[in-house]
Amino acid sequence: MLMAMLSLSSASQPTCLTIKISRFIVSGRCKYGATRLATQSLGRSDFGKTGNNFIKGLYHSPRFKVLAASTLPVVQTVEEKLSAYLFRTDKGGNVKVVITKLKDGKYGINVEIPSLQLNGKYANELIMSWGVFRSDSSSLIPLQSIDSGIFETPFAVDSLNNFSAKLEFDASLAPFYVSFVLKCPVNGEKIEIKSHRKTSFCFPVGIKSGHPSPLGVSYSTDGSLNFALFSRNAKGVILCLFDDDNNSSEEPALEIDLDPYVNRSGDIWHASMDGVMNFVSYGYRVKHDGQEKSSIVLDPYSKVIGENFLVRICKEPTFDWSDDVSPSLPMEKLTVYRLNVADFTKDMSSKLPDEIRGSFSAITEKLHHFKDLGVNAILLEPIVSYDKRKGPYYPSHFFSPQNSYGPHLKQMVKRLHANGIEILLEVVFTHTCGNSSLAKIDKPTYYASDNTLNCAHPVVQNLILDSLKHWVINYHIDGFCFVNSSSMLSGFNGEHLSRPPLIEAIAFDPILSKTKIIADSFDPIRNSTKEIMFPHWKKWAEMNARFCSDVRNYLRGESLVSNLATRLCGSGDIFLNGRGPALSFNFVARAHGLSLVDLVSFTTATEFSWNCGEEGATKKKTVLETRLKQIRNFLFILFISLGVPVLNMGDECGQSSGGKISVKDRKPFNWKALKTGFAVQMIEFISFLGSLRVKRSDYFQRREFFKAENIDWYGPDLNTPNWEDPTSKFIAMNLKFDQNDESQLTSDMFAAFNSGDGPITATLPPPRLGMVWVRLVDTGLSYPGFFSMTGEPVVEKVPGSLSYQMTPHSCVLLEIRSLDG
Repeated sequence: MLMAMLSLSSASQPTCLTIKISRFIVSGRCKYGATRLATQSLGRSDFGKTGNNFIKGLYHSPRFKVLAASTLPVVQTVEEKLSAYLFRTDKGGNVKVVITKLKDGKYGINVEIPSLQLNGKYANELIMSWGVFRSDSSSLIPLQSIDSGIFETPFAVDSLNNFSAKLEFDASLAPFYVSFVLKCPVNGEKIEIKSHRKTSFCFPVGIKSGHPSPLGVSYSTDGSLNFALFSRNAKGVILCLFDDDNNSSEEPALEIDLDPYVNRSGDIWHASMDGVMNFVSYGYRVKHDGQEKSSIVLDPYSKVIGENFLVRICKEPTFDWSDDVSPSLPMEKLTVYRLNVADFTKDMSSKLPDEIRGSFSAITEKLHHFKDLGVNAILLEPIVSYDKRKGPYYPSHFFSPQNSYGPHLKQMVKRLHANGIEILLEVVFTHTCGNSSLAKIDKPTYYASDNTLNCAHPVVQNLILDSLKHWVINYHIDGFCFVNSSSMLSGFNGEHLSRPPLIEAIAFDPILSKTKIIADSFDPIRNSTKEIMFPHWKKWAEMNARFCSDVRNYLRGESLVSNLATRLCGSGDIFLNGRGPALSFNFVARAHGLSLVDLVSFTTATEFSWNCGEEGATKKKTVLETRLKQIRNFLFILFISLGVPVLNMGDECGQSSGGKISVKDRKPFNWKALKTGFAVQMIEFISFLGSLRVKRSDYFQRREFFKAENIDWYGPDLNTPNWEDPTSKFIAMNLKFDQNDESQLTSDMFAAFNSGDGPITATLPPPRLGMVWVRLVDTGLSYPGFFSMTGEPVVEKVPGSLSYQMTPHSCVLLEIRSLDG
């Protein structure tokens, strides 16, 4: 059986077009969209059953012309053939429609019927009864108010004895549909000829089938605009076009009901338009079983989002990336500062203009702060649109920065790159907020359950890969931290996959593999971290949650010294299997949880925190001194451990949320706090530790683990540490230079840690002849003497025995130097 309509223009053209008609519009002199005029409603009946309300003759309009081949000469102004359709009629035979683009910018439509298909009773007085409409939406923008939108055009016989009728339409009217039936009088009665499915013949003008790739909106070389949306389970898709960014509460200016026979390839719905007139944004209605009318949803692949979550119909703004070069820092050289774009500068204390506070532009205005800290990488909390009630870890979109952060992300990236600072993004691909458009478009495909994305599905994987590559290609992002990454390892049925295809694809993608990819197994929904062996292919780094918990437990006196030793040496239990310590991203505080100052001010079992003797705020000097030492200890251990140190926004100035751990309880960065004595000494200490890591990169910025012969472990008296004794609070390590490696510096270092409540006298290894131990750090001393790059020599207080007196809850770092300096 022949299809109702066969495309002659392309072998890949869909085979059938069905359009439901409820309202017709005709052209007028006014430009489309300039006014809203009344439209005659014809209900949802077939076009051929609209009664006797017909307009006889020709409709003479400068923008709308009907040509009868028998009476009007046709000037051959065809510039290009756009498409052709072949309809099968219910009386037998075919009707051919050819759409062309004329040189004067108009659309030409030629309807042909071979004379051999018409017997005598149909040959005389054949009429095409037709109308123009936009869609079957209940809200349209008509172009002229008239009594009826139905026209009758007679056919004429051309030179080949075929019946032909020609129409011309101004190109500015597009997109629209033409619907018609054939009529001819037989024995005093009008006989209607329809399609073999008993429906009107319908075809689009200015709307083409389009292409299934790429998803989203794209511009073709001929200037046409292509729309493509994935939805396997949709029963129908309506493309909604708006002529005003702010009218989302109203109906669209134009709705195009995509036909599954013409505008669908596999599971992708698509259409293209020669022009979009004055439309500025678009969205979709996705119809499912049981829905009377669906709400308008955002295109998941939209790159430029306007107001009210409508996608702007425009190319991404051009940006001059000339002279932009990523610092491309080796992983082991990184020092990372994690921040939230809005909270970083939205407080009035930032002293920035209102129009840029809390934006990307504001971050570049605070470049000096990053310089003061000595950081060379910024980790941004999720910057895409998210659920404002739940926070940035509940995204609603994956391809565009949210509008409140401003349009200047690219300028920020370029400026920070020029200053040697890389940009990393936290991304969440395991779940979405409740009102994400993905659930309304195709929940069975995109979701495993509730708001949990099905990362095992190829469509979801492609969405994630496309999003990541978009950020790299268009925004020059240097890397990504994947929040809740452990959930990305599950299969269709929740089973753990040893080789999850998405994780492997990211590791070997030619674009993404050149970036820094970091797994973070923290689950913001359950506020917990899953400890797993993450598949890595020697490329995936990890946020080291064990580093965080072990360091916290050690400093509060509730951990074996062996756990601290493992973290100091780069967490070999995690990264020894082919990766190395440079892929360990170490942290002691994060956005979800207690800030650094709250870790030493509140006792919380789940946070492994200790209040140092009194809960919350206090004026007790001994408690405050212990808290200050503990904060120094946290920073000291963070920076001298193998791996990448990650600082959290506000910890440098004592930012507190009053012991609360929710992101919603976090306060904006208080720039006035930077003037306090606490902030001054912490910023100086952090800068010092960063400089020390660079100066002694042979120890603190390593890609490989220490060799056994390059490190010795000691108890207080140079004895073997009590590795398995839970009461042991002291451990020391002696880092010895490699005499066989000429690239290494030639001095040993000695670090000691005392988490106990009492002082400890630590015996030092004897230095070589002509050398002396020099103190670089002692967190138990007062500011500013507790750290110094020049150092203070350690002298023997007891002849023949070199030792160092450590206060409770303190750490010490010594370096061997020659006596002559």
